Amino acid sequence: MLSNHQKNIATFIHLSTFSRFIIPFGNFIGPIILWVTNKDKSEFIDDHGKQAINFQISILLYAIIIGTLTIPFFIFKIFHGIDFIDFNGFHNFHINISKPSPLLYIGGVLGAFAIIAFILELIFIVIASLKARDGEYYRYPLTINFLK
Repeated sequence: MLSNHQKNIATFIHLSTFSRFIIPFGNFIGPIILWVTNKDKSEFIDDHGKQAINFQISILLYAIIIGTLTIPFFIFKIFHGIDFIDFNGFHNFHINISKPSPLLYIGGVLGAFAIIAFILELIFIVIASLKARDGEYYRYPLTINFLK
């Protein structure tokens, strides 16, 4: 039977990922510290720690992929139509805003997808925390299991 202490530690492992809003890489540092110091005390804590860390690594990987795909679309759109050879200073510098490029639409869709993914990430963390508080196991969706 799980003690309240084990449930609380598992809950705080998930909630510690929110420390990234205060500390850089806090979403990795917090769960790793809590998991490493408590993983031998309970299989429940060990499982929740692995799930939280795997989810954060997966989110980082997905963010890098989306960012890598999105940034070139905006760069191509910004520099499209600028003549670098005939640049006569800032008094003759004009940017022509005309019909949006399909590249801009693709980049915008990927950016909107990143925002939706961020909101879903927050929701999944709260759900995992609530499941841990109730003494239930939880599997994050779309998580790559780096730690088994």
